Amino acid sequence: MKKILISCFVSLFFALGVLAAPALAQNGADASSDGASIAESGDRQLKAVADQLSDLAAKIAENKENESELAAARASIEQQTQQIASVKNSLQSRLNVINDRLKAIGDAPAEGSAPEDSIITRERTSLQSESAAINSVLGRAEDLTSTAARLNSEVSNARQSLFTSTLFKRTTIDTSALDEAREAYSSQSNTLVNAVSTWLSFTWNFRRLPLLGAIFFSCLTALIFVAFGYRVFGPFLDRSQTDEVPFYITRLSVAFWSTVLPSASTAAFAASIYFFMDTFGLLRFDIEPIVAVILRLLVVLFFVVTVTRAVLEPTRASWRLVTVSNRGAWSLFFCALALALINAGDYLMAGIYSALGAPLVLTIANSFLASLLAGLVFIFMAFIKPLPNTEDPLFGKGTAWPPSIRWLLVATGLALIVAALSGYVGLARFVSSQIVLTGALLVTMWIGFVSGKAVSQRDAIADTDFGKRLQVRFKLSDVALDQLGLAFGLGIYFLVLLLGIPLIMLQWGFYAQDIWIYAQAITSNIQIGSIQISLVSILVGILIFLVGLYFSKWLLRWVDNNVLARSNMDAGVRNSVSTGLSYVGAGVALLIGVSAAGINLSNLALVAGALSLGIGFGLQNIVSNFVSGLILLVERPFKVGDWVVTGTTEGIVKHISVRATEIETFQNQSIIVPNSELINASLGNWTHRNKLGRTDVAVGVSYDSDPERIIEILLEIGRAHPKALKNPEPSVEFAGFGDSSLDFTLRIHLANVLDGFNARNDLRLAVFKRFKEEGIEIPFPQRDINVRVEELEKLQPVAPKKKPGPKLKNPARVPDNMGGLDEHEGDGDGDDGDAR
Repeated sequence: MKKILISCFVSLFFALGVLAAPALAQNGADASSDGASIAESGDRQLKAVADQLSDLAAKIAENKENESELAAARASIEQQTQQIASVKNSLQSRLNVINDRLKAIGDAPAEGSAPEDSIITRERTSLQSESAAINSVLGRAEDLTSTAARLNSEVSNARQSLFTSTLFKRTTIDTSALDEAREAYSSQSNTLVNAVSTWLSFTWNFRRLPLLGAIFFSCLTALIFVAFGYRVFGPFLDRSQTDEVPFYITRLSVAFWSTVLPSASTAAFAASIYFFMDTFGLLRFDIEPIVAVILRLLVVLFFVVTVTRAVLEPTRASWRLVTVSNRGAWSLFFCALALALINAGDYLMAGIYSALGAPLVLTIANSFLASLLAGLVFIFMAFIKPLPNTEDPLFGKGTAWPPSIRWLLVATGLALIVAALSGYVGLARFVSSQIVLTGALLVTMWIGFVSGKAVSQRDAIADTDFGKRLQVRFKLSDVALDQLGLAFGLGIYFLVLLLGIPLIMLQWGFYAQDIWIYAQAITSNIQIGSIQISLVSILVGILIFLVGLYFSKWLLRWVDNNVLARSNMDAGVRNSVSTGLSYVGAGVALLIGVSAAGINLSNLALVAGALSLGIGFGLQNIVSNFVSGLILLVERPFKVGDWVVTGTTEGIVKHISVRATEIETFQNQSIIVPNSELINASLGNWTHRNKLGRTDVAVGVSYDSDPERIIEILLEIGRAHPKALKNPEPSVEFAGFGDSSLDFTLRIHLANVLDGFNARNDLRLAVFKRFKEEGIEIPFPQRDINVRVEELEKLQPVAPKKKPGPKLKNPARVPDNMGGLDEHEGDGDGDDGDAR
């Protein structure tokens, strides 16, 4: 019969193969046509890319002196490069499929060999022609990639030369240039006043409602941002006066968040003003760049002042982050404010002159004056005395800088002045502005890094008021709060890098397009050998895995509480089902996460082979326990809550996992037993099929007692117990004749064998009370011993004579557990003394 069934199945599969052959051939033809369409589509896309690159080459040649146009051209080149890479990937995937199919078909038969089927010949020819077409398109894609790389190099060289020429371009500064600048300043001031006044008059008279609407919505946006920020980060901004000297971690947190949050709110307010004014059509073409530069500089100036105040705290010495006196803090604050105002005024006037189309000499003269003033401020900073003295650190006269810092400040000021007087106004302006802006950003980043380091220290967050409120609010343990502090520290690190590095790059001449290209290159195109890694894909995969794992656990709890709980299912079965579903959910989430991370599961064959080799040598015990755990979950020889005995271990099963089983002894000791031991060794289960069990109580009575009466009493006690079952009913066994007692055993059956401990205690107490009422003696072990004095004297020949004592008339009971015999001397007449 078995052979007949096998023959039927073979015949069925053969028939299906014969019927499916034409369909497979048709599918192969369809696939070939699809491949041809892929090659044609890729060729069309590459032609469009070639046209775009040709236009970009012409644009680059025309705008080699325009930094913004060059940055936009580089971004466009990067987009075309990604388009080429996409086409190459799709074509290469199809080409790999074709090559695999050609290997499977094999070469054409040699001359003189048996001819092959015409279907296979046509398929081979079609695949070879398609492969040639794809290779041709791939060659064109490689040429376009080289063209894009060449254009990108041209843009980089042009921007580098433009940046270098701007910084090191020498301008002649003499009296004629200054006179020309003074005349241009007078005329451009009138032009600016006329432009602004006409714009304000027109806007107020004819566009008043849109203007008020723009101001209202801008204020509303800033208010929402500030309210949300203070709601979330309010505890970090509280400068409480209760503590004379706050913790350093508290000072760092307040300084960091009191800088970041107000600055972000100001930036949001400025951005919303510009957005709503532009949306409502309030910005005229000549006013728009002036408004943009004013808003931008207001944000920068506010940020510099805020970070300086957060570090120096001139009015609150207890919150100061650096060790300076009160007078020194005020001096440094005003110096930093002066530098910020000088650079802000320089950039403001440069933006206004650019918008009005003013002569270049006016911008040069303005930057020349700003560089001289900035140099003088640096020299002045070198001679102030901000450091505290030992007698009165806060209010006393301060001490000077260390020589290294003092001469560094003097050298910086003199370098700015000399560079401006030498005609290198652009270089002096760039250095002065970067000292202020980049310095403020670096100080903020330093505060953030130190704050993150302090927050992530062990038990650091628990000492703060925020940590205490957080622990009370969410009922966190000390360990959970400490781990949360570590997470906060890492989050602060990430936030500082995410905000600080792009802002510094913007200050050093990079454009937003450049930053985006670098970010894509860092996160998406990391090449290690022949392997390409995408950090974004990996992070997305991890996020999807965590979300899937959380969803699977939520679904498991829902199934356990709403489906399994209503099915009257045994607790052990529910545990087995829940454990199995949890592993399935984790496995599915892992597979989805790995796929989302861009990892090809077919590439894991090598890892699987290495894992198999490791299993064969070093991991066989782990695999044995894993397989044993699966067997236990399926066969269920015991379940959670069972009373089991294995080897020297006895207790209640608390948890069954795929590696080990947790058993809790009756002394509340948890013992982790590998599953392979439970499978390979004998195991006793008191509650395997049900919890019905028997408990025994052994009783011994005196030989003077009536055995029948004893049996009646014990039966009455057993039947009177509330947990004793009536079927099977209690029974009493006359167990035997002991050395010192008549032995009986009372047996009762219980619905739950786990109640045996309490039941035995109840029965023993009841037996003791009843026997005491009935006058029944429960003897302790005893023996009748006959002792001959002569034999004792022989054993003890040198015994001192003692005064004869009274003759022992009543026997004495000697407990069985005594280490020897008590000596009772006779009356010396040779009579035997008896001891019982």
